[in-house]
Amino acid sequence: MSSDILIVDDSATIRSMMQRTVRMIGLDVGEVYEAANGIEALAKLCEHDVAVMLVDINMPRMNGIQLLMRMKQNDKLKEIPIVIASTEGSQKRIDQLHELGVAGYVRKPFQPEQLREVLIPLLGVTQHAGSEDRDTDDCSF
Repeated sequence: MSSDILIVDDSATIRSMMQRTVRMIGLDVGEVYEAANGIEALAKLCEHDVAVMLVDINMPRMNGIQLLMRMKQNDKLKEIPIVIASTEGSQKRIDQLHELGVAGYVRKPFQPEQLREVLIPLLGVTQHAGSEDRDTDDCSF
């Protein structure tokens, strides 16, 4: 069964590149949704079940950290695995992200194999994000 993915990045070019990369790495991926910031991402999550998210940190309106914090407050969204894809790569930042519960991290620019390695274990955990019991009408943040 294919898994849907949400890519959250303020750059349309980066979102397009990430979508092409996700498609080319040979994983069973269904729909790939896009959002330009955390607010758009929350709206997409009200409309669609996703198995994993690829999220940038630095975005306008609501950045990746703020998005992660909002999702952790929502019982329907807190189990969706988030992979941070960012140019920020200090060990301190990566440690902070793991403390906040991110499932993985890839530093931009990344090689397709790096993205594949981080996504393989996460796409097998679709029961957290795409389970039948998830009520998409509960979108309180």
